[in-house]
Amino acid sequence: MQLADQRTIDADPATVWAAILDPEVLRVCIPGCESLSGNPDDGYEATVVQKVGPVKARFTGHVTLSDIVPGQGLTISGEGKGGAAGFARGSAKVAMAAAEGGTLLSYDVDMHVGGKLAQLGSRIIDGFSRKMADQFFERFQSAVEGPAEGEEPEAVAVGAEGEAPAKKGWFKRMIVR
Repeated sequence: MQLADQRTIDADPATVWAAILDPEVLRVCIPGCESLSGNPDDGYEATVVQKVGPVKARFTGHVTLSDIVPGQGLTISGEGKGGAAGFARGSAKVAMAAAEGGTLLSYDVDMHVGGKLAQLGSRIIDGFSRKMADQFFERFQSAVEGPAEGEEPEAVAVGAEGEAPAKKGWFKRMIVR
């Protein structure tokens, strides 16, 4: 399954670049992520829980960053094994450029699944994949942008159950100080 999209993030390219390399930002933005440890150079180990149709599984896997061109783009690749549910493997080529109003973030996602997940059918898998990519980049945009001027920061529903939600724009406020 492949999809491509873009969005304008209300932050300068340096802020967006710093956010996409930050493991805490990635952990908060990955839907269903329970844990993420590691660094951009060596990659990350992740645990993600997802329900696709009738199949719910805990995926453990590795996320790597490659094709890194500082301030311009990179490729985020990951592979997870979900036991009897099967596996998921995907990558997102992310490019960023200065644009009026902030940074234009473009992404091209390619995703593959196998095992029981593959038996669900392409319509379910394609819809789920699109939803996951959209959720990741929506959460990323919220973490970076922050609230509009004069607006109270709102909680963004992210993180594992029982975990306090992150505030919208928390990353931008953290580096602007």
